[in-house]
Amino acid sequence: MSKCDVDDLVKEWVTDRYTKGAEERQAALCCPVTYQGTDLSFLPDEIVEKDYGCGDPLRYVREGDTVLDLGSGSGKACYLAAKKVGPSGSVIGVDMNDSMLALARKYQNEMADYLGGHRVDFRKGHIEDLQTDVTALHAYLAEYPVCDAASFDALQRFQYEQRLTSPLVVSDTVDLVVSNCVLNLVSESARQNLMEEIYRILKPGGRVAISDIVVDRHVPDSMKQDPELWSGCLSGAFQEQALLDAFSSVGFEAVAYDQWSEQPWQVIEGYSFRSVTLNAIKPSSSQGVSEGASEAGMVTVMYRGPYQCVTTDLGETFIRGERVDVLRSRAQSLVGCGDEVLGYGAHFVLIDDAATCSSNRKPAKGCCG
Repeated sequence: MSKCDVDDLVKEWVTDRYTKGAEERQAALCCPVTYQGTDLSFLPDEIVEKDYGCGDPLRYVREGDTVLDLGSGSGKACYLAAKKVGPSGSVIGVDMNDSMLALARKYQNEMADYLGGHRVDFRKGHIEDLQTDVTALHAYLAEYPVCDAASFDALQRFQYEQRLTSPLVVSDTVDLVVSNCVLNLVSESARQNLMEEIYRILKPGGRVAISDIVVDRHVPDSMKQDPELWSGCLSGAFQEQALLDAFSSVGFEAVAYDQWSEQPWQVIEGYSFRSVTLNAIKPSSSQGVSEGASEAGMVTVMYRGPYQCVTTDLGETFIRGERVDVLRSRAQSLVGCGDEVLGYGAHFVLIDDAATCSSNRKPAKGCCG
């Protein structure tokens, strides 16, 4: 079976399962989620009942954020995020399932009245291709159907221009990407592009909060070919280390599991599936130490511990208790705003000591020192 055939099968399994999930609640679709301390009373019952997930990535939403929800489903996470971002923030929900999009959009005016304005925009698209506007593509094909080589060439030109000039989500515009039990539904051949797209649309310093299912070992092909297991968020699960590596390989840093379910959600044929929430940060545009940087552009940081030394995803090694000069933008990434949930903030301190002699400080080291 070719890669295209496999991808088409996966899309068909997922579309069928979630279309049914939009029509009638599927109790076995992903594991139950508890939003501790979150007020759900303002949400329509239908949205809550037909929401499927495995974690709570919304605890990372900040006021004023532009949030993108990958696989927005019933819209529950989008409306909850819209309440948290406030009037200065906004939320984008991307989904490919028409039934789910219809359900989410059904209550948009009602939610806007409650929130005091329209803060949520639902868009049709594939989460592994956040450049192609599927609604615009369908409109083009309705007017200019492909019937010969010339019309096919015209379609390709349209797609190229649309992705370039009016992508579904513009590059470097999102503060936080969230997702709840959706990445495991993407075909394996499309996952590299998925990671690259998440990286592309985030602003420098943007954050990731992904709740998903992972498995302790790589799942065999026999399980991957089971429609129920794949569409049920199981056999498509990332192996637990592979999910971390997938984010770090495209340039993310501070990649970590913030939440890890101690008990597996399910154990099938000896494979343990559990819910996790992964965090990561897109590095700022300027990182580390650059040659010729002026003293005024440098600040001093220190790694607090508890480990003897640490190496970041960017290859820098910091020794516990050692003062290190870094670019100001890098210090902001390391120290953050005292955020102990995302990034390195709990482990680094910014030192503002005018009496410190620069000769006592060392430049940040590469991975090999």
